Amino acid sequence: MLDTVVIPLLKIAVLVNAVLVAVTFLVLMERKVIAWAQSRLGPMRVGPYGILQAIADPIKLILKEDITPVKADRYVFTLAPIMSLVPALVVFAVVPFGPDPLYYIGDINVGLLFIISVTSIGVYGIILGGWASNSKYPLLASLRASAQLISYEIAVTMTLVSVILTTGTLSLVGIVEAQQESGIWFAFIQPVALVLIFIGGLAETNRAPFDLPEAETELTGGFHTEYSGMRFALFFLAEYANMIVISAIVVLMFFGGWLRPFPSIAFLGFLDLLPAWIWFVGKVFLFLYVFIWIRATLPRYRYDQLMGLGWKVLIPVAIGNLVVTGVFKVVF
Repeated sequence: MLDTVVIPLLKIAVLVNAVLVAVTFLVLMERKVIAWAQSRLGPMRVGPYGILQAIADPIKLILKEDITPVKADRYVFTLAPIMSLVPALVVFAVVPFGPDPLYYIGDINVGLLFIISVTSIGVYGIILGGWASNSKYPLLASLRASAQLISYEIAVTMTLVSVILTTGTLSLVGIVEAQQESGIWFAFIQPVALVLIFIGGLAETNRAPFDLPEAETELTGGFHTEYSGMRFALFFLAEYANMIVISAIVVLMFFGGWLRPFPSIAFLGFLDLLPAWIWFVGKVFLFLYVFIWIRATLPRYRYDQLMGLGWKVLIPVAIGNLVVTGVFKVVF
């Protein structure tokens, strides 16, 4: 009873709360980083250096009036943001933060397949939210989101297959252990796969420069134009939770997960003094910074450029990388 029910429930409670708290501070981090990139200071009024802005924003969203458009489908309108957030949180069940079972809820032998399957469900929340709003801008945004996901999911999935060929396992713990045994991060073995998965992750999380479903200049606010209050906050939480998921997947598959830098070099053994989960969280934080940096730097793609990049560039490159990986696996 203790091992199968109580401890997993405690892990789930701690992890969900940790993710939600991380999201609030990630929003503050994004506002600060973009402000610095534009020679501004960002939020400075709430608390020292504006650090309490991360608490003020959720309170504001909770207290705001939650409006439902008169002609909207009320039940689907409420269900949509929940459908976006829940898959983003469920994925963390198989994300290992360290080598010890204490640091993950479950290690299943098809962990990578589980992540691909569950994260693909999240787009249904965007599609249903756009349709249930009974407004033309959210509907256009939901169509964009579905086309975008289909286009980039193919490239990402085929790229993941090349990594699976390299490791021989779908378990995320097994992928990190394979990097430990080989003594080298897969970022140096599969650099093309790293670039493809990160670009695909940007597109699947609707982040700049692929934020076409939210294009403010064209669609006012995209799929969440008609949302306010707590339901808007759920969409907000889902986007940033997905950013953490993509960063965690990239770290686990290409940068050794919880392993310290250069794990095969004994001279750097003093780095093992830091707990494994700190290395993992630090690497994830670095990729979250890259997400924000890209938003502050790159302009938004035009929609035909977005689709062209997915179908004409990423998918052919992913197929080529898969073929080369298979040949190397057979020959060497």
